Amino acid sequence: MISTVHWISVNGLDTTIIDVEVDINNWLPAFTIVWLADTSVQESKERLRSALKSSHAKLPTNRITVNLAPANIKKTGPSFDLPIAIWILLNEWYIENDNIIKESVFMWELALNGKLRKVKSVLPATIGTKEKGFKRIFVPAVNSLEASIIPDIEVVQVTDLWELMGMLSWEIELNVQPKIEFQSDLIDKEDIAYKYDFKYVLGQEHAKRALEIAAAWGHNIIMDGPPGSWKTMLAKAFSTILPDLTLDESIEISKIYSITWMLSQENPIIRKRPFRVVHHTASAVSIIGGWTHAKPGEISLAHKWVLFLDEILEFPKAVLEVLRQPLEDGDITITRVNATYKYPAKFSLVGAMNPCPCGYLTDPDRDCKCSHTQVRNYRGRLSGPLIDRVDIFIEVPKVKTEKFTTGENYESKESSANIKLRIENARILQLQRFSEYPEITFNSEMGTKDINKFCNLDTESEAILKQAVNTMKLSARSYYRILKLARTIADLEWDPQIKTGYILEALSFRKKQED
Repeated sequence: MISTVHWISVNGLDTTIIDVEVDINNWLPAFTIVWLADTSVQESKERLRSALKSSHAKLPTNRITVNLAPANIKKTGPSFDLPIAIWILLNEWYIENDNIIKESVFMWELALNGKLRKVKSVLPATIGTKEKGFKRIFVPAVNSLEASIIPDIEVVQVTDLWELMGMLSWEIELNVQPKIEFQSDLIDKEDIAYKYDFKYVLGQEHAKRALEIAAAWGHNIIMDGPPGSWKTMLAKAFSTILPDLTLDESIEISKIYSITWMLSQENPIIRKRPFRVVHHTASAVSIIGGWTHAKPGEISLAHKWVLFLDEILEFPKAVLEVLRQPLEDGDITITRVNATYKYPAKFSLVGAMNPCPCGYLTDPDRDCKCSHTQVRNYRGRLSGPLIDRVDIFIEVPKVKTEKFTTGENYESKESSANIKLRIENARILQLQRFSEYPEITFNSEMGTKDINKFCNLDTESEAILKQAVNTMKLSARSYYRILKLARTIADLEWDPQIKTGYILEALSFRKKQED
């Protein structure tokens, strides 16, 4: 007799193995599920009755008791139907070797016709199954590609309940999904790069330089300029110079998208760095995550790269303030009555803002109609603590008419591909520097201890930085962020030493914030 069928529960990104035990005896007919099963789980008997009938079997008329262990984990959703169905069918089938059951985990949702429906969270479930020492995981065929990116674990794809029972009894060979090879996508020249390549942005060389530095190692940046200064186009072109994903980064991002139903059968793995655009009408909950089931928000969907807030000063101040903690810590914790969920949120904040409510305060050709009080209140939506967490703050001036009316040759300008190549080359230094620190992937993620080790200054540079900190009245956080930014500038020059020029350039990006 098979004693246990293993199922895996995914709560946020955490996984727990649930042991499904079924007792069938000859007492008065009843169907009971114990240990923190919610209403959808309790309704299993009706779904099981139809699914088993469609699979040429039937629900026993005996007394059935289902135990879901451990008891302290709340069980939700219809995904428990299948392990219960397996146990009931195994009660009638003779299995010569039950190792396949003991070594496997099952995850899917059972339809009334016995078919297996697509489920979410398959990627974190597969990772959890591997980490807990199981040999294989059975998943619906439509989810098999998503799970097959994880090495060293068999992913068995199944279409319906009848096929599954054939596999468990060795009448049908296990349909193991071949592993897919990961390859980060290059810039699609006929899609994103064609529309937003940096060579199509005339002028704005200072902004391009700032964005290149920001893209190199994940620094936060805000662009300030009047309407029509191409801030939004610059931000969208920013997505074409981001460094390629590694396999580990791709899996880390895909886990988040898996639990939010954002992976498709055609694209089962995230291959490009996220670029999340958030409208200023978005709520704080939609940005940081929450709702009833603690769903990840935009900051987690932007993990490992860009959260773009266009017209950032149009966001309510309370909404902007919720970004302070994740910008500092790189994660967000969501607490609910029944559980606490922790999601990664190491994103690069890219913001675009007008200098005043009418937008023309810094426009040389238009008169600003805003009062001093209106401008102060408008710009005050970016609080000091939030600005303190922004590494690069630049002014983007209005583009002169001559730039786009003289037929200037776009092909003579530097393309996104060339800029990205510099960033990828500089990343070689980062891979060497942090080879023994797997929790750090970019300069922006360094802590104080790491900065003291990797950001040493010569006497002249240290004196300049200390003087600037006193003159500009910078905080300790700003001091360390300047060091990290200077480290990135040095990396782009393939220079192991942070020199005075790099410190001065890093300070130039900081000064505007202190006005």
